[in-house]
Amino acid sequence: MLELLRTTDAVLISFVDALLKDADIPHMVADGHMSVLDGSIGVLPRRVLVEAERLDQARRLLRDADLGHELS
Repeated sequence: MLELLRTTDAVLISFVDALLKDADIPHMVADGHMSVLDGSIGVLPRRVLVEAERLDQARRLLRDADLGHELS
């Protein structure tokens, strides 16, 4: 799996997760439980990972949703 984006914004992660689910693009949110270490203050970024063969499709989806600036 390859990194699609990395952010500390929980709302953005949630939105991207929903977009990818709706588009049937297999993905995972890595480091989601890191908030235990940072005390839920949001300093440790979470990563959205997608399969290598679907990375271009996922990037296009985010660009279409006007989130291209968030891409890794």
